[in-house]
Amino acid sequence: MFLNRILVTNFKNIASADLTFSKKINCISGNNGEGKTNLLDAIYYLSMTKSFFHFSDSFSILHGAASAALNGTYSMDDGTENKISLGLVAKKKQQNDDAGILEDKALKRNGKSYKKLSEHIGLLPIVMVSPSDVALVNSGGEERRKFINALLSQVDNEYLVKIQNYYRLLAQRNKLLKDEKYSADLLDTLNVQMDENATYIYGRRKELCENLSGPVAEFYKKLSGGKENVRLRYISDLDKMRFNELMNKYLERDKIFKFTTAGIHKDDVVFEISETAEPLQLPDSHANEMSYYPIKRCGSQGQQKCFLIALKLAQFLIMKELNKGIAPILLLDDVFDKLDMQRVEYLLGLVAGDSFGQIFITDSNKVRMGKLVRGIVGENREFEVSGGEVTSIKAK
Repeated sequence: MFLNRILVTNFKNIASADLTFSKKINCISGNNGEGKTNLLDAIYYLSMTKSFFHFSDSFSILHGAASAALNGTYSMDDGTENKISLGLVAKKKQQNDDAGILEDKALKRNGKSYKKLSEHIGLLPIVMVSPSDVALVNSGGEERRKFINALLSQVDNEYLVKIQNYYRLLAQRNKLLKDEKYSADLLDTLNVQMDENATYIYGRRKELCENLSGPVAEFYKKLSGGKENVRLRYISDLDKMRFNELMNKYLERDKIFKFTTAGIHKDDVVFEISETAEPLQLPDSHANEMSYYPIKRCGSQGQQKCFLIALKLAQFLIMKELNKGIAPILLLDDVFDKLDMQRVEYLLGLVAGDSFGQIFITDSNKVRMGKLVRGIVGENREFEVSGGEVTSIKAK
């Protein structure tokens, strides 16, 4: 599967663009703030129906414009073609209206509207690597839950349905807890319904994290030179008891705080790094062990960046495996910063291999990008972005 062509109208700072891409590697250069990332986000939008950066849809419309439109033509692995169109319409501003209000959002596939946007998720699998990924390390568990949810939603439609159901029921339960005269029977009913969804979500998340851990460690070793090990661990309230039991245990606390204080909406994934690549040699009375520490506190910027790239590459492999061998589109936004040329060349050689499909790479360093392009064997296209205008330089 790959994106043949995209038409962009009034999306962020890109007023108009009509671009044809290579089915393998597409290199996009330009100074910071010119629109490289916005182009990648337009591609991400067509897959996920929203911005990678969690912005409100209204902020994706060019300032001063009333609407934005994205149109993409995709060649699928089964030989068919899909034309995806996404339109955003801003609410007409009245005096004293707040900015950033969206009036309409429409998504079509081959001219036919979706009943629900969620029906589209998974059709065009995608993975994005961005400097903003640092939030996965430095921010709270919500960012890591969003990452897990986005990954699983693209390969498991039932997971997407379950997570939507869970948060809908959670909102109802929280609303009920705010009422001092709430119905205990209704609360029990919500607990039972949430239990069914939470159990499925917990199982899929646990399985995913177990499957991610090995590839993340392997990619990290290759990117970092093998000086230390990394791992990730999934932590959930459901490790100890079923959801319904959890709700009963913490009911009094929930009534005091007037919201649900435990559950899979509190899950987290811990990212850790070791001091060395080899286990510590302990006395005979102890098994050899390796000490791990939170990469948030103990990892350098370079180590964190290597870890995040390794995490996203592992995400790619897992998604491809779970999606019957269909390679996701890979977006690499400014990933070469803080990596030496040896690591850059390794990364580029890796993603240029047969295991990966269509790739989009951005870099603000034109000299570095030029060297990388010259080293690419096979089909590629080059683009340059300036002030929101995207120019196709050449194809190879």
